[in-house]
Amino acid sequence: MTQGLSDNLAKAESIALPNMAVVDGELRPALAGGTFDNISSRDGRLLAQVAAGEAADIDIAVAAARRAFADGRWRNLAPKAKKKILHKLADLMESHAEELALLESLDTGKPIRDAQAVDIPLATDSVRYYAEALDKVYGEVGPHHPGRLSYAVHEPLGVIGAIVPWNFPLHMAMWKVAPALAMGNSIVLKPAEQSPMTAIRVAELALEAGLPPGVFNVVPGLGETAGKALALHMDVDMIAFTGSGVVGRLLMQYSGQSNLKRVSLELGGKSPQIIFPDCPDIAGAARGAAWSIFYNQGQVCTAASRLLVHEDIRAEFMAEVVKVASRIEAGDPLDPATRFGAMVSAGQMETALRYIETAKAEGAELVLGGGRVREESGGYYVAPTIFDQVTPGATLAREEVFGPVLGVIGFSDEAEAYRIANDTVYGLAAGVWTADLDRAHRAVRALHAGQVWVNGWDADDITMPFGGFKQSGFGRDRSLHAMEKYADLKAVSFTIRGGVA
Repeated sequence: MTQGLSDNLAKAESIALPNMAVVDGELRPALAGGTFDNISSRDGRLLAQVAAGEAADIDIAVAAARRAFADGRWRNLAPKAKKKILHKLADLMESHAEELALLESLDTGKPIRDAQAVDIPLATDSVRYYAEALDKVYGEVGPHHPGRLSYAVHEPLGVIGAIVPWNFPLHMAMWKVAPALAMGNSIVLKPAEQSPMTAIRVAELALEAGLPPGVFNVVPGLGETAGKALALHMDVDMIAFTGSGVVGRLLMQYSGQSNLKRVSLELGGKSPQIIFPDCPDIAGAARGAAWSIFYNQGQVCTAASRLLVHEDIRAEFMAEVVKVASRIEAGDPLDPATRFGAMVSAGQMETALRYIETAKAEGAELVLGGGRVREESGGYYVAPTIFDQVTPGATLAREEVFGPVLGVIGFSDEAEAYRIANDTVYGLAAGVWTADLDRAHRAVRALHAGQVWVNGWDADDITMPFGGFKQSGFGRDRSLHAMEKYADLKAVSFTIRGGVA
């Protein structure tokens, strides 16, 4: 056992594990007293029993959020005051970064080095970005008649319900919470039941930072109870969701069944990465291909799970990808040396293993991995897995695994590459590697995806909008564009007495 692992295990034994709702400025158990088990994916042990919010708990949280919005305790603060509080929250997140990273790793099984270097810093950056952005949202003055003054202003929607996933729990939460707060809304956040702890802890920190009670509420619970109740609630103005297409469809139905609340959906993908024969950096592209699917154990909505390689370089490129992937070994998430951890739950692990068996049965060639590892730990680990000779119509090429499973597909020309890449119900992300600038521009136009990366993967940041086409959903997180969905646009017109006729 390394010293770093030993230290983190000791911290995990001593740290307080958040397990209650945060509603109207108070920590609360569920009204009915119910709890659900929060299981550690690193070893299958019980971490804590967490308050299982239900419809009654959602009612109280929404009522608190509505009161906070109606009396203007947050939305009517001057921009400078809002900015100060959000920066204070970011400061507190930074000062508690070690604690938050440990909670995130315990909850999800992700390597603590990633939680420390990526998840918590990016979540904090989101708060800072929208703190700075909130006083830079301007209205507009219309080209009005001389006897009239017309302008448009942004008004906060009211109560925002946010339902966030377990793969990047705090990071994805802040993509929604930070811009919604920046626009002056109140929020009820339902974290994934697999990963509730950092959301609860940050809600506590927000109160310490000076965010008024009732403005940011967190209700843990199951999707079919707390999540459904939030989505059906008649006093929620919008649901912002990241997760599966199955749940996304339900949320749209719930909107229609309730108050026609707005719904913003980010629903995952089956993202292609295309390697052309003039790829400028074979070794770099191979590293990108491997880590774009194996990072976070493949539990990434933009994971490049379909690798399209030109036949002229297929053998060479595959050898490089396998070389990189064969060095990626599952390890204890709390060990600072680990780069590939556990899957979030037994269910998610079993899903990945089922897709592996399906790929074998459909005739794909297993090149690497293909099974569970570290079983003796009690945790949920699946080896990095690569299948070659995957056909475009195969299950592995059509359905989102959300696990560390890569399918490799060959192509012969540019038109075929785009045809295969676009032959999916999803459209979240795509990538292309080429030294030809003209081809790169053709690819950007040809690929039907919300973000396209050239000679890199996931190569952007908070300043760029994030979202998909087709069944990858609609609405955008990140960038200034994200703020627009948390506001109404109000048109105002003054008739000026004595104005020019």
